[in-house]
Amino acid sequence: MKTSSEAEFREYVASRWPRMLRTAYLLTGHHHDAEDLVQAALARAYTRWERVRRTDDPDAYVWRIMINANVDRLRGLRVREWLTTRFPESRESQVADRADQVVDRSLLLDALGRLPARQRAVLVLRFLEDRSETEVARVLGTRVGTVRSHTSRALARLRRDGAVLGLARRGTAAPSGAPSGAGGRR
Repeated sequence: MKTSSEAEFREYVASRWPRMLRTAYLLTGHHHDAEDLVQAALARAYTRWERVRRTDDPDAYVWRIMINANVDRLRGLRVREWLTTRFPESRESQVADRADQVVDRSLLLDALGRLPARQRAVLVLRFLEDRSETEVARVLGTRVGTVRSHTSRALARLRRDGAVLGLARRGTAAPSGAPSGAGGRR
């Protein structure tokens, strides 16, 4: 890779790393798996950087690489991983202050973990990254109608499992439009 392209790639990585890591964490449910996923996606993007930088939307290209890498990772898992609500012990006051956050995060990660990879990716991109249906479709390389279908099915499954309603009952805001069916950004 040329020196100017390499410098451009380094700048890209430095500016996108936190956002990619957040998305990867929401897809995987584990910080270490998220870091591995982002690194794998960026390694693939690096080998194709000349093609990536010429696209209309390099972010969509790299996010698609990351989502595909996550699907590949899930296919390779032999033993199902279960997220737990148990964290290392800390001082009582900190535990009391953060108890609601831990329960909410645990409910959300458990609910996302039960969804198929594509539905999980759509919900993460739509509601947790606040992307429009058009943006999600471009990132996933699919049609807007498919994004709507995955969103509808995923939210229906979450409602059926009681995950979103459990968050709403606790007074925590569920994803925009999730409980009532009112849409978010289009």
